[in-house]
Order: sequence, then C-alpha cells, then structure tokens
Amino acid sequence: MISLRPTDLAREHGISTQAVRNYERHGFIPAAERTRSGYRIYTEVHAAALRAYLSLVPAYGYATAGQIMNALHRDALDDALTLVDRGHGQLLRDRDTLAAVRTAVTHLTAGSAPAPAPARDTGTRTVGELAHQLGVTPATLRNWEDAGILTPDRDPATGHRVFRADDVRDAELAHLLRRGGQPLGHIATVIGQIRTAGGTDALAASLETWQRTLTDRGLAMLHAATRLHAYLAHLDTGSRTHGS
Repeated sequence: MISLRPTDLAREHGISTQAVRNYERHGFIPAAERTRSGYRIYTEVHAAALRAYLSLVPAYGYATAGQIMNALHRDALDDALTLVDRGHGQLLRDRDTLAAVRTAVTHLTAGSAPAPAPARDTGTRTVGELAHQLGVTPATLRNWEDAGILTPDRDPATGHRVFRADDVRDAELAHLLRRGGQPLGHIATVIGQIRTAGGTDALAASLETWQRTLTDRGLAMLHAATRLHAYLAHLDTGSRTHGS
C-alpha cells in the first residue's frame, strides 16, 4: 500500500497540512498510523476519504458532510445514507418552493384580477373579505399577520384591519406557498424579499440566482456521490482484506 505524507493530501486540494490533521481529529478521515518517530502515515484510503469529505461540503454543508463521514467511520452506513437522502429531499423541497414562487410571481405580475370586491369597496379588503376571496378563515390571516407575512394597516376610525393591493398580493402568494407545504417562517422570508426588492419584478430577477444555486448544489451532489462511492469501495476492500 502506498504511503502518503500530510503534504501529499493537502497539496491535492490546496489546503494546509493542519487542515488535514484537523479533519483526522474530527473523524472526517480515518486515524493515521504513526511511525516510531510519531509521523503520520496516510494511504490511498485517507486520500479517498478526504476527497469524499471535501466533495460533500458544497453538496450538503460542513455539518452534514462531517456527520456523513463520522457515520461511515463508526460502520453506520445506513445512518450516512439517511443523511444523504435528507439532503436530496431538502433540495427537492427547495426546487418545489422555487417553482411555487415562480408561479406566484408570474400570476401576480400578469395582473390577474382579484375576485370582484363589494360595490362599496374602493380597492381594499377587510379581513373577512380577503379570507373569503382566498377561501381561508379570518383566523388564518391573523396567524399570517402574527408570523410577519401580512402587515395590514388599521382603519383609524374603527381599528379594523385594512388590506390594500400589496397586502392582497402578499396574501395570494402566501396562500399558494402554504398549499405547497411551506412553513410560515419561510413564507415570511419570501414575502420580505418581495418587499425589500420593491416588488415582484426585482424578485423575479433574483429567482435566476436561486435557480443557479440549486443547479450547482445538484451537480455537487452528483460529484459527491461519485467520491463517496469510491471511498466506500476502499472501505469494503479494506474490510475484506482484514477479514481474510
């Protein structure tokens, strides 16, 4: 088996030898054997482990990448694969959210007319009218307000909530995302982005960046799968060698 120095592993990835030692200490690569003088002896197994770990980082993040490698090193393959599956599930949810936001933005920027308001209405909605328009309860709208999704004004004379055009837009988008299973906290973030961007036009432009991010993460997952499979082959070979 070929012996490698810490510098050999570090040079391949443009990292420091201290980083390699840190990854070993945290269990992201297997523990190295030592020479009599205390120097670490790495092998192709360590090199494959480092490639796998560093490829997992852009795909799943530092924390999950470390958890995956730790699981492998305690012979908990199913735990490692569960973490991988969760990452793919999160990516799919993010893609679904992006699609829902795209649909909502397209709907809103297309100028789709809201349901006709009562004759006395001048373009605003009461909480009951907006709830009826969306097919939800007034309590639901109040919950959305508590979550920061809606920020209606109050009628100075009555103190009742007054939902204007922007509020109706936000409520329609929230309703669509909620039907898609998105949590209130995430919906509040999306709505906040629309307000910060100054409207749906600016948000539509930012969706392209979001799309590229998801594409990059998906490609990173494919690359990580290749590296992880190669490392598992090393582990399997080592297991058979020790078992023979």
